[in-house]
Amino acid sequence: MKILVTGGAGYKGVVLTKALLDKGHQVTILDNFMYGCESLLHLVGNPSLSVVREDIRNLTEKHVKDFDVIYHLAGISGYPACEANPHSAKLINVDASRKLRDLLSRDQRLIYASTTSFYGKSGARCDEETPVEPVSLYGITKYQGEQELLQHANAISLRFATIFGVSPRMRVDLLVNDFTSKAVHERCIVLFESKTKRTFLHIQDAVDAYVFTLEHLDTMKRGIFNVGSDSLNFTKMEIAAAVKAETGCNIIDSEMKDFDTRNFVIAFDKFTRLGFRAQRTLQDGVRELAKLYRFYRPFSAYATI
Repeated sequence: MKILVTGGAGYKGVVLTKALLDKGHQVTILDNFMYGCESLLHLVGNPSLSVVREDIRNLTEKHVKDFDVIYHLAGISGYPACEANPHSAKLINVDASRKLRDLLSRDQRLIYASTTSFYGKSGARCDEETPVEPVSLYGITKYQGEQELLQHANAISLRFATIFGVSPRMRVDLLVNDFTSKAVHERCIVLFESKTKRTFLHIQDAVDAYVFTLEHLDTMKRGIFNVGSDSLNFTKMEIAAAVKAETGCNIIDSEMKDFDTRNFVIAFDKFTRLGFRAQRTLQDGVRELAKLYRFYRPFSAYATI
């Protein structure tokens, strides 16, 4: 197939792009490269890869018209980034998504990178029919973007658990990644509201879910699917304990409130009934992250030489 991946140089996008190339697809990445181009260096030599440097807000028909399938991953992702860029969060996560939908023909297939974040803080078990209650600008804009895209005749929304694991374009702000980084570099994790529970998924399993969706387009079209594993619903304290087992760090359980108040358990039955199963464990991810952070630090121009 001819496939477009918006945000293809990002944390999930670059890993997805490699998986699609390995499957023999013709892949085009559209990205503004706000975090640099280095994540793609290992893929540039592949003749099946094309790269378009463009901001998702500037899409025109020429950017999308030649593709069978569009994976829409571009966006401002995560609670901190959206709070720091509230105006851009709406322009990118909502308005640009609407524009993308309007540019597509009826026959093109659209797979959206949605999130479980907007299920809120009820503490309840949530399936795809559960009313959403987003508690952050990130959750609000991602839900609004999802509703815009689902108006397309061949759209699929994948509501992912919080991703963890290693990527050529690392994100340290994701909870498991952040805890492991702090454990290695600071030897300590400080928890806020440690009993709140969320749901997690290894990045390679997330990419497997994207590829699985590509192979089940007709079955899944116009659908919403929670993507994750029942075995990966954890409290923050359980995550910290897994990191401590790998790194020997200290855990401080603070009584202060967390600004990010999400608290829920997710049901994944709808997606797993189609045959998808996550293969990696939390400990698999923590082990590889600890290995990475023992030598990896984000580049700084102020480092001593």
